[in-house]
Amino acid sequence: MFQLELNAIHPGARAGDKEEAIRQVAAALTSAGNVGEGYVNGMLAREQQTSTYLGNGIAIPHGTTDTRDLVLKTGVQVYQFPQGIAWGEDQTAYVVIGIAAKSDEHLALLRQLTHVLSDDSVAEQLKTTDSAETLRGLLMGEKQGTEFKFDTSLITVDVAATDLMTLQALNAGRLQQAGAVDASFVSRVIASRPLNLGQGVWLSDSTEGNLGSAVAVSRSATPFEVDGEKAALLVTVAVTDEQPLNVLNYLSDLLIKQKADRLLSADAAGILALLTSEVSEQADTLTEEFTIRNEHGLHARPGTALVSVIKKFNCDVTVTNLDGSGKPANGRSLMKVVALGVKKGHRLRFTASGEDARAALDAIGEAISAGLGEGAA
Repeated sequence: MFQLELNAIHPGARAGDKEEAIRQVAAALTSAGNVGEGYVNGMLAREQQTSTYLGNGIAIPHGTTDTRDLVLKTGVQVYQFPQGIAWGEDQTAYVVIGIAAKSDEHLALLRQLTHVLSDDSVAEQLKTTDSAETLRGLLMGEKQGTEFKFDTSLITVDVAATDLMTLQALNAGRLQQAGAVDASFVSRVIASRPLNLGQGVWLSDSTEGNLGSAVAVSRSATPFEVDGEKAALLVTVAVTDEQPLNVLNYLSDLLIKQKADRLLSADAAGILALLTSEVSEQADTLTEEFTIRNEHGLHARPGTALVSVIKKFNCDVTVTNLDGSGKPANGRSLMKVVALGVKKGHRLRFTASGEDARAALDAIGEAISAGLGEGAA
């Protein structure tokens, strides 16, 4: 995980405009030994090509590919401008994160930072605090306490199981590996019979050994019977706050609507989407998968190009990085898209619903094939 040093954080800075702010950040990157002289020209040129404003008061200026040879070592400098800097039409930046990256190293950093910055309450604190320590804690996610753990790494499909015990042990082991439960949770879950929710779905938990909130799901390759009752999928929850209850609410809605069969046929990313978001059942819901070929993945410029294409159409589009966490993101949010941490070769699933769904997916595919403004690979 990228570590942000206190001496790279500058609260209470002032600048007259965007260019002055970028020059301050570039000077700090140069002084810190991250870049050589002249990198500032690449940062200003990048801003002319595409705005690096992410949303929520945050901008991430960085150089062009032509100035990447000036990067000496990957790093960032964070400047807070409490008065706000006009970054574009209806865009005001309060936190400016200057990035120097030799290759695609910045994608992991962006994913880490934007995961935190997508929280509106965090963005407000970033704007108002006067402490470098507080800024660092907010940016590194330290203020958030126990993180809710539920992604495709905690979902297993096609398990060779003919009994619930196998699914119980698998889920409990995954939760323990994720640091969400201890050994007492594992032993208690394996020793207790899960609750049959119907339609082949079962639920297990424990009142002991919960270290953090998390959810694990496992599904057998072939449904089996337990005392005459169908069993196909087991959901195991570790609970220390209300976050797992959101997953259970989505699960409950599927059961009430007699739609649990969707969980029994979806892949891991599909199961995650069903249990964490409203998944449209409209007839015009369409899905396509495309592979990103951009040399440095979806950083700010190609990310902006992708979001711009999506915004042209009258439909809802979610984006899922099948080679990442598997969590669906709103395709209209640049911050959410960049936070997916998409690297070259990653497969993205686009799900579109609405009157322009087909046209949107076609345009997305064409834009990705054309290189999202960086030329076809």
